Amino acid sequence: MTTIPDPVWPVVVLALIQFADGILCLRPVAFIAACFEDVRFPRRWWWIAAPIKFAAALGLIAGIWIPYLGVVTTGALVAYFVVAISMHVRARDLGRNLFVNATGMLVLCVGTLIWCFLA
Repeated sequence: MTTIPDPVWPVVVLALIQFADGILCLRPVAFIAACFEDVRFPRRWWWIAAPIKFAAALGLIAGIWIPYLGVVTTGALVAYFVVAISMHVRARDLGRNLFVNATGMLVLCVGTLIWCFLA
């Protein structure tokens, strides 16, 4: 494993997705608010989603130049989406939010993490 993946496009794509998701979480759009409600995530904590997403995007981009930061950030995103999936399962929210959104993002993050290790 090298400290900087080559090519970097998978990391950049994941960073762009996280940044866009952060924008959508600033003042949660309807489908994100519904997702938070479906898993019974307390409204007083909704604000934390955007800074987490922006920090992830920043960590991924900075990780292109700072050894191992991108790998650590991607690993943290894997953990984040494992927790998100467990929240959906616990709340019995077994529809689109679980199988498309959370699981799809977990697959993307795991794929990027593997890419970082193989590159």
